[in-house]
Amino acid sequence: MALDGLLDGRAVLVTGAARGIGRGIAEAVAGAGARVALLDRDAGGVRAAAGEVASIGPETVAVAADVTDPGGVRAALDTVLEAFGTLDGLVNNAGALRMGPALETEAEAARLEYDVNVHGVLLVSRLVAARMIERGIAGAIVNVASNAGKVGYPNMAAYNASKAAVISLTRSLAAEWAEHGINVNAVCPGGVRTGMLEGVAEWIGARVGVEAGELLDEMVPVQLGRHIRPIEIGRVVAFLLSEHAVVIRGQAINTDGGDTPY
Repeated sequence: MALDGLLDGRAVLVTGAARGIGRGIAEAVAGAGARVALLDRDAGGVRAAAGEVASIGPETVAVAADVTDPGGVRAALDTVLEAFGTLDGLVNNAGALRMGPALETEAEAARLEYDVNVHGVLLVSRLVAARMIERGIAGAIVNVASNAGKVGYPNMAAYNASKAAVISLTRSLAAEWAEHGINVNAVCPGGVRTGMLEGVAEWIGARVGVEAGELLDEMVPVQLGRHIRPIEIGRVVAFLLSEHAVVIRGQAINTDGGDTPY
């Protein structure tokens, strides 16, 4: 997919951008010509990531905030708007996963996943959308859900449910904000080589007596035959942020190499 110039003149905020899929999205969006604000709770990590992404696109800024903290998010948005003067796109990528059997899942662990994966998406989305509406910006929002929100993997009950909620939330926001010119979609990755996937392999491997690296090598999309790279998710996200995706609305698009059939 040729991305050159796809997002020229636009400014995009990516949450959870210090590493993994968020970092790949930031790279793809910058490569498409957008100014990119990278947000993460890891202040040092996000500054380092922004410094490297700066060599790809026209301008980057790093902001440290927790997506569950309204005050922190508002302050981060103020910084981004001061730097860029506008904000045309948002990618809600920040996420949390706590592995464990459903029978053993404590409320605190499940609450963390819901707070970050659902409430964080809604919080950042509504704060960004309010700024877009105030300024008359016809923007775009892309939520990073997961194929787990459609499949329902074992030992991930709360995570699965939280990502299903993101898919539903995407449809709701798309319907509510269409009148303001804000387009909202989601992507549902799977089989992406990230620290989170490595953690899943380590958790399973320790319980079934298989080396984590061996398990990780097997956790690839069948049709693709290899792990998906974070930037490959980023390229799809960049397209959804562009004006060319205006006819795609409220959708949860699988980006898992063909593993999920619907």
